[in-house]
Order: sequence, then C-alpha cells, then structure tokens
Amino acid sequence: MKDMSLWGEGDWIAAIAVIVLVLFLAVGGKIAVQKEPEFAGHPKGLYMLFFAEMWERFSYYGMRALLIFYLTKHWLFSDGKANLIYGAYASLVYITPVLGGYLADRYLGQRKAVLFGGLLLAIGHSLMAVEGTGGQSDPAINVFWGALAFIIVGSGFLKANISVMVGQLYKLTDVRRDGAYTVFYMGINAGAALGTILVGYLGETIGWGNGFGLAGIGMLAGLIVFVLGKSALNGAGEAPAPLAKSTEWLLYAIGVLSVGVIWFLIQYQDIIQSLLIVSGLALLGYVLYETFKLPKEPRERMFAILFLISLNPLFWGLFEQAGGSMSLFTDRYVDRGGTPASLFQSINPIYIILLAPLFAMLWQWLGAKGKEPSAPAKFGLALAQMGLANLVLVWGAEAYGIAAMTPVLFVFLYYLLATTGELCLSPVGLSAMNRLAPSYLASLIMGAWFYMTAVGNFVAGKIGEATGGHGGEMSKEKLLEIYALFGWISIGAAVAVLLVSPIVKRWMHLDTLEDRPEPKAE
Repeated sequence: MKDMSLWGEGDWIAAIAVIVLVLFLAVGGKIAVQKEPEFAGHPKGLYMLFFAEMWERFSYYGMRALLIFYLTKHWLFSDGKANLIYGAYASLVYITPVLGGYLADRYLGQRKAVLFGGLLLAIGHSLMAVEGTGGQSDPAINVFWGALAFIIVGSGFLKANISVMVGQLYKLTDVRRDGAYTVFYMGINAGAALGTILVGYLGETIGWGNGFGLAGIGMLAGLIVFVLGKSALNGAGEAPAPLAKSTEWLLYAIGVLSVGVIWFLIQYQDIIQSLLIVSGLALLGYVLYETFKLPKEPRERMFAILFLISLNPLFWGLFEQAGGSMSLFTDRYVDRGGTPASLFQSINPIYIILLAPLFAMLWQWLGAKGKEPSAPAKFGLALAQMGLANLVLVWGAEAYGIAAMTPVLFVFLYYLLATTGELCLSPVGLSAMNRLAPSYLASLIMGAWFYMTAVGNFVAGKIGEATGGHGGEMSKEKLLEIYALFGWISIGAAVAVLLVSPIVKRWMHLDTLEDRPEPKAE
C-alpha cells in the first residue's frame, strides 16, 4: 500500500477530481434509474441534460484553460501565433453549431446529434493527452490538430442541440420553463468552474496529459449519464421523421469527414478569416433580402436585430482575451502567490453563478418600476463595462509600475467588470433574438447571433496577436497599450450605442409585439 505521507499536492488534487467525477456520476445515475417521472419539481430529463452539459462544459473549459499555455510552452508557438490559433479554434466552435443544429432539426433529431457530438468530443479530449516531445517539428503535433478538429465538430453537434432539448421537455405554456433554463445555466457554469480549476491545476502542475485526460474522462461521464437517462427524456430530441439507417450513417460519415476539413483549416488561420468575411457578407445579404420583404414593423425589428448582432465582434473580441492574452499576462506579470495561472479563468463562471440571480432580480425590479433599460441600452452598458475592465487593469498595472508585478486584485476586478458586462449582453441578446425575429426566420437569426459571436472570437485572436508585437512575443508594455486602446474604443462605442438606443428601441415596437399576427413576406 502506498505511503500516504508520500503523496504530493498534485496526487491529492487528482484524487479529489476522481472523487468529484464519481459522486456526480453516481447522482446522475441514481436519478436516471428512478421510476418517478419528475424529480424536485422538474422532469428527470432536465437533470440528465444538466449533468451531460455540465461535464461537456467541464471538459471544454478545462481544455480552454490550458490551451494557450500548451501552445506556447509545449508546442513552442510565439505568443502572437498562439493567440491567433486560439481565436481561430474558438470561432470554429461557435460556427459549427449552425450546421449541427440544421442536421438535427431536419434529419437526426437532437438526441442522436448530442450523442454523436459527445463521442467526437470524448475522442478529441482524449487525443489532447497525446503530448509527444513538444515543439512544432514533433510529428505528434498533427495529433494535436486532429484533437482540436474532433472537439470543434463535436461541439457543432452537441452545443446548440442539448439546449433545444431542455425546452422540448416542457409545454410552451409551462411556467417552469424559465426555471428549467436557470437550472441548466447553473450546470453550464458549475462545469466551467470545476473544469477550469481541476483540469487547469493538473495540467499545469503535473503534466499536460493529466489535465487533458481528466477533461476526456469528464466528457465520458456526461455521455454515460446521457445514455442512462434516455427514458427520462420522454421522447424529447427524437428525429422529426423516421430516418433510414443508410441516411443516418451517411450523416455520421459526413461528420467524421468534416473533422478532416477542420484539421486543415485550423492550421491556416488566414483561410478562416477569408471564409468568415465571405460567408458573413453572404449571410448579411440574405438577411437583408428577407428583411426588405417584410411589412414596416417586423422590418424595423429586423433592423434592431442587425444592430444588436453587429456589436458582438467588439464585445466578444475583448471578452475572449480571457483564454488568450489575459492568461499569458496573468502567468507572467501578476503576483499570483504561486497559484497556477489557468485557475484564474474560473473566476468568470464563479462570478456568473453568484451574480446571475442578482441581475435577474434587478431587471425584474426595475421592470416593475418601468425603469428597466432597453436591450440596446443594456448592450451599451455591456460595452462600457468591458472597456472599463480593460482600463482598470491598465491603470492598476501602471500605478504599481511596469517593472513590478501587478497585484492580483486587478485581475479579479477585470473579470468582475467583464462578467457584469457579459450578463448585460449575452442572455439579453439571446432573448432579443428569440423575441423579435419572425418565427420563420428564428433559426436563421439565432444562427446569425452565434455566427457573429464566432467572428468576435476570431477578432479576439487578432487582438491577442497584436499584443505580441512584430516579434510575436508579448511584452507587458505592448499588452497594456493594446488593452488601453481597445478599452477606450469600447467605451466610445458604448456612448454611441446609448445615444442611439432610443431609436433602436422604437424599431423593436415592443408595444405591439404581443399577440401580433405572424408577419409574412409581402
């Protein structure tokens, strides 16, 4: 028997991680095998989806916490190039759900799409544990590109479809729907926080393979719970029509083949940039074509939607520095007290868990008094807070001197302002897309929202690349210069958005939104 006194700190963390996995898996399995149709006031299927999504987020955010360090410290990419790869990867993660959602809606159904996506994700996270010897000349780097490709395609099949299944568990008039999404949302952020802490710690202190391996195990745990809970879903997520086995396997084959396409794209970020520009212009053209066919009020609602969507790239371009340049800054220039830098990415989901209920109550309280800000005004506030987050970090770092280590307090303040900005934009934007879009354009508009979020993630990579300067290696001075520039740009954009928000609010025609006849093209 191993002497317990010889266990290192990393061994204890690994043991705790395994215990957490087993406990959550046991709870999920226990709920799955119960015969009662509901548990704690909600359909059992909600908890199956909660656990599956929690472990998917555990694996995704755990891997995200390590990715920039893995790129720079193991594969030896320059800081600028590593940020660009990170941005390209994140952008593809947000684009592929558009196709995955389409295939699920038309052919596979959400349940099979989630299962297939989960399998691809488990393979991808497992492949991330193949370290090789490191450096870009190591042939094992091709396994790394393949791992990213599996994760990207897997996310495309899983990410949007599992959220759709939550709504399918309830009737449209069921008052528990909002509460169900709140439970589901908490699962997302609980998984993100746990994954960042456990996977990040293991990866940075014991070995990359240990951290990525735990992320893969987490994804497998989610899949097991999902399979066990099939009966609890009560038919939610099934295919819209009987599907021939040959067609089903053809769709799976297309998914696997697309891994090869993504394997190529992720290595050539300039091609991704060109594709984003071309496809973005095509999407805008099609949306405008449909918009101008509508009557006045729904047409103006579409203008409001396009205005809100157009703000995504700036906000997410700054927000997503968290997994890129901000992580490198924290690692090199912040007095962390020996805490691994990757763990600081857990601050955001922890803040979300703590603050989301408060924001929900705040909007409800202001709404009861007739003082709730409009959706465009909330977007303006989001940009202001994101810009202020940048400036607070810059001011704090400069106040203590460029040569000195920046106090960790300013990292917490940065993430606090970024999170409050996120809460003013992300849930508000999703609600506005669903609320304002004509029903026959609802999926297209939601896809456009995530598409522009993907553009924002690519912009994040370009901003992170700029912090590396001409040599590709980030300096504290260069990062603070870039952060200050974009901080003021974001605040300037916020002022402009707040000034025009009354006009955009009028375009939304909220007073006639309820019980309006479904608009049709003229």
